[in-house]
Amino acid sequence: MEPQLDPMKDDLPLMANTSHMLVKHYVLDLDVDFKSQVIEGFIVLFLETGSRYRRASSTGEEGCQSQFDETCKIRASEQGHVPVSNASACSSKMEYNDFAVCGKGEKDTSDKNGNHSNEEQASGISSSKNCCDIENHGNEDFLLVLDCCDLSVLKVEEVDVAAVSGIEKFTRSAKLTDVSKELANLRNQIVHELVTLPSDRWKEQLYYYTCCSQAPGCGELLFATGTWSLEIRKSGIRTPADFPHAIRIQYKTKPEGRSVTWTTDQSGRPCVYTMGSPINNRALFPCQEPPIALSTWQASVRTAASFVVLMSGENSAEPVQLQEGIMSWYYYVTMPMPASTFTIAVGCWQEVKQSFTPAVQTNNEFSLPCSQADFRWHEESCGHVEYPCRFQSPAARLQRVIPYRVFAPWCLMKCCEEHLLQLIPQCLSAAYTTLGTHPFSRLDVLIVPSNFSSLGMASPHIIFLSQSVLPGGRHLCGTRLCHEIAHAWFGLAIGARDWTEEWISEGFATFLEDVFWARAQQQLSHDEEKAQQELKALLRWRRLRDEVQNSEEELQVLRSGLTVESIFTNWLDSSGIPKVLFLIEDPIDCRTAASSIAQKLKLHSYCCKMLNWLPEMKDFSGILLLSMSLKMSLASFLQSTLKSQIRKPLLEEGETWKESRLVQQVSGEVTKWIRTNQRIRKSGKKKRRQDEGTFQKLLPDQLVLLLEYLLEEKTLCPRTLQGLEKTYQLRDQDAEVRHRWCELVVKHKYVPAYGDVEKFLREDQAMGVYLYGELMVNEDAKQQELAYKCFAAAREQMDVSSAKVVAEMLF
Repeated sequence: MEPQLDPMKDDLPLMANTSHMLVKHYVLDLDVDFKSQVIEGFIVLFLETGSRYRRASSTGEEGCQSQFDETCKIRASEQGHVPVSNASACSSKMEYNDFAVCGKGEKDTSDKNGNHSNEEQASGISSSKNCCDIENHGNEDFLLVLDCCDLSVLKVEEVDVAAVSGIEKFTRSAKLTDVSKELANLRNQIVHELVTLPSDRWKEQLYYYTCCSQAPGCGELLFATGTWSLEIRKSGIRTPADFPHAIRIQYKTKPEGRSVTWTTDQSGRPCVYTMGSPINNRALFPCQEPPIALSTWQASVRTAASFVVLMSGENSAEPVQLQEGIMSWYYYVTMPMPASTFTIAVGCWQEVKQSFTPAVQTNNEFSLPCSQADFRWHEESCGHVEYPCRFQSPAARLQRVIPYRVFAPWCLMKCCEEHLLQLIPQCLSAAYTTLGTHPFSRLDVLIVPSNFSSLGMASPHIIFLSQSVLPGGRHLCGTRLCHEIAHAWFGLAIGARDWTEEWISEGFATFLEDVFWARAQQQLSHDEEKAQQELKALLRWRRLRDEVQNSEEELQVLRSGLTVESIFTNWLDSSGIPKVLFLIEDPIDCRTAASSIAQKLKLHSYCCKMLNWLPEMKDFSGILLLSMSLKMSLASFLQSTLKSQIRKPLLEEGETWKESRLVQQVSGEVTKWIRTNQRIRKSGKKKRRQDEGTFQKLLPDQLVLLLEYLLEEKTLCPRTLQGLEKTYQLRDQDAEVRHRWCELVVKHKYVPAYGDVEKFLREDQAMGVYLYGELMVNEDAKQQELAYKCFAAAREQMDVSSAKVVAEMLF
């Protein structure tokens, strides 16, 4: 019997037995039905035996495959990373009479309430060990275990790939001369030849994947569904090597499935999108979720002609009409990626067209000096499995701005045209200037519905952005876009072997966000760039300080044994920048001199060599220390990290940033407002004096810091708050500023601005959860009524995890 997990506390179980068999390619053939809120169709899996069962003949394969196998072995040996170790958690212990044959008598035990909280960047998903990754002994049939939840599996069958016209070319290899002509072995050898084709034959490979996926079935397979898994077996087959290597699964999603969100866009039109949480993609299709299970995919998606299908794909798909009112969209990916990165969005999106073609600047402000550019063009050897790698493509190396498109509901098109369209080429060019070749060949940017629970999410070839980044000028939109673009390198091309260590990717993306944005603005001097980054660092330091003070101690410890504070004190500075990057030269120089980062830190070399690699913290630190030729061993570095004093360095670092010019400017403005507030309190209802001083214009991050400082004041008068809003036009600022403004309104019970709070809770759901708690804590009847009113209006469309958190606050 499978475990009943607490979605707010327990790890997400990874059931797939990836060390036995690995999915190398998925072919999806799906129909999207908005009336029933169901996605249904077929998925074909092309499999290879895993590291434990790799035939001896494979030991001579190229080094990149050996490296991948070794990574699998390392991962399989990590006994300490099992989230659910009880034998009862292993669904392979189910009796065979629980299995359904060809969908007959299917036993559906899906847990509709087993939601798993997963905020931005898959936090909380932490297993790196398959709890069903066990050996098969005796006379038991081999079980292929896939990650699966909230799916209705109707049929599983073996695919007769040998029946495909022209497939005989894959049976003529000299490798097959000693292979038995028994048909089952022949089919498996065909699949092996197909999945191991050289990368320069990728088009041919995709063609035959398509043909094989449409081949007739040659025998239905036994299967059983559990809460978190799909188990498949073939009677009499004892080993993975003899198990069918091409299987087809007919299935359909459920409306309540937690991998897909059925909702309406800002224009009231129906749409559906995947978010990779709370359970990644296992409620979208049966798959292997562990990050080590890298695969490629292709997908054909059919839906009504009024809808646009966007997906993680290397091609900008153009729809093909199948019949009146039905269109088909086709996407493919040739770079092996974890299944959790697969993303799809279907809606009545409108492509935002440019009314003019902006010129991407090529002056010295936007280009690398020759001495820095030269290092990027020499031949690099990648250490990944073979595929058509852009890092090895001369044309890709010269592509400063990859092709991009923007999609949004029609009501937001004008706003996207005003800011977003102009920002994308600038941010892409800044990323290229810093890191070199873009890992992906194109980019779609989609403004997702208001119930999207974060400000942004990066997937291969597509970025989801919240509508909250659009108002208030360029700053929030630009910085968030830079952050998500950075994830193309750190988070996607280079991922994490264990999802608890997503902080590695987040640290790099946060670091590069500031670097990219400084370059994208183009006109910043060195001192201006430095001041902005120090201001940002202080804001992040304050957030970290609050998190540490308000989090349980056990939540601050990672599996490595390092505390959150230790990581930020020793590994990251409080701006989220990996501190190991600063050990070469003066930290301030490395942080602010964006033009020298790529050369000094060899980030491009790191990206190229580690593409598709899944580092852990110990691997990450070792690689960087080695590549930088630091005279410090990994052991001594970690020892100094673990033994360091935490509180004092952390506090000292925050004090250093307070001396920054932009921070000092904010401090001066805060002093003015405090004095103004004191005069208002003393004057009572008398007319305010006119000599209260002139307030300076502040940058968005300065406004955030100003409001945070004022939140520390015990009392602010209504007239002070009114003056604040009027002076800085706070209702028209970006979401970060408006969030702090709403906090001030709630804290000081400023009734005239309750409308601002209500608007924020409805339109900025990616950021508003915290405000519900503030409205309830004050135990003020009007504020609690406001909280109930806003939640009632937004609950039906709100993200499930966010709605649950808010409901716990209110009821």
